[in-house]
Amino acid sequence: MNDFPMNDSIPVTRNLLRSMPLPHPGDSADKDGRGRVLVIGGSVEVPGAVLLAGTAALRAGAGKLQMATCRSVAPHLGLAVPEALVLGLQETAEGGIAPDCVDMLCERAARSTAVLIGPGMMDKLAVADLTGALIAGLDGEGGPVLVIDAEALMGLDNANEALCRRGGRTIITPHAGEMAGLSGVSREEVEADPPAAARRVADLHKVIVVLKGACTHIATPDGHMWAYDGGNVGLATSGSGDTLAGVIAGLAARGADPAQAAIWGVHLHGEAGNRLARRGPLGFLARELLAQVPEIMAELSA
Repeated sequence: MNDFPMNDSIPVTRNLLRSMPLPHPGDSADKDGRGRVLVIGGSVEVPGAVLLAGTAALRAGAGKLQMATCRSVAPHLGLAVPEALVLGLQETAEGGIAPDCVDMLCERAARSTAVLIGPGMMDKLAVADLTGALIAGLDGEGGPVLVIDAEALMGLDNANEALCRRGGRTIITPHAGEMAGLSGVSREEVEADPPAAARRVADLHKVIVVLKGACTHIATPDGHMWAYDGGNVGLATSGSGDTLAGVIAGLAARGADPAQAAIWGVHLHGEAGNRLARRGPLGFLARELLAQVPEIMAELSA
């Protein structure tokens, strides 16, 4: 990573990305050489979020994909994403993933390059318990890059000491409402000064923060800041956040360091939306973003 001045937000531009090229596995690499992603998420009510996130990870260049979700929807997910290994997990009465599965998930996670938890998870108490236990199980500076999204963000306080010991190898992707919950302030306070909110949480939990919005702010625990305002309102649609989290996890799996994966992921997501918006600013679907990602990466890497 380049050495940028701290506290000043650096604009995320094409030139910036070209100055921090993504790692390339080499033409002779097999799928193991491109990294393994584990996506944990989904529920009986929202099974498709894992599909979006997992497919996004593959589109970003990851070599292997495993998806862990509720047992009752796992067979359907396996048919929808034949490229993935799909794990069916014990369910809670509310249709979420049971926290009792954490030991098995930690074993899988330890063999992965990047882990994403959160897309489509709905059972609030169970999600918080599972997330906290997963973070504790991945304690220390080694292990996979961990991406935490959506409802799983509420499990951060359950394992803050373990998060801090991970040495910045965790990325979180909140919107303003979720950031308010993490910060203990109102949404209005977050929206009044998003960079300050992102910086505060990055320092508190020693994580990389991707604070989503019309302008997305990226903060690292050591005070570096980036900002991306090149997207469009069409990205404010169901499933869009799942695709962003999946792209970031896929980039981390193929070897990008956590801050680099966050910066590139935000730009790829935004530029994919811009290309779809040429047909009209509203009405494109989150699933349509995915096919745009490889071409954008190729152009920026040329």
